[in-house]
Amino acid sequence: MADNTSAQTAQQWLSTLLNHFSLDVSIDTTPPQAAQTRLKDFGGYWLTIDARALAPEQVQCLVGENGAVLDAIQYLVNATLNLGQDSSSQAAYTVELLGRREQRYLQLADMADEVAARVRETGQEVAMMPLPPAERRLIHTILGELEDLQTYSRGQEPQRCLVVGPKQPDAPS
Repeated sequence: MADNTSAQTAQQWLSTLLNHFSLDVSIDTTPPQAAQTRLKDFGGYWLTIDARALAPEQVQCLVGENGAVLDAIQYLVNATLNLGQDSSSQAAYTVELLGRREQRYLQLADMADEVAARVRETGQEVAMMPLPPAERRLIHTILGELEDLQTYSRGQEPQRCLVVGPKQPDAPS
């Protein structure tokens, strides 16, 4: 990331939010190694909440059922810090706790590889299960550099899914 100020601003914003809930935790802005390699720098600025000072009940409250609270916190960080910014100035922020995001993103990367192999084997497009926008973006990022495949999203939220298919030859001009 070129702009450390954005990471520091996000770190401070998240720290302040968590302090409102009487959670005094440190937040690291170093992306995990997998984000820099396997995930192709996906996730923008990573904000990793240090769970060592949290009780298990506090961790569960921050995660929520099926990660819903962590998702909501990540949404708030992104929406608030990008509010009023033109699209070229907006940044992506990933809120991490106990490796949940990294683990999920690596699962999605494996899933993307499996779908790519199936498309290559059959020559047919494959529609993946409905995924949240950030997860679809990750798969677009991972498969987007492949010369023989194309990806696009189809459907309406919350049933919007990512489709992977063989790249179509350019139509003659």
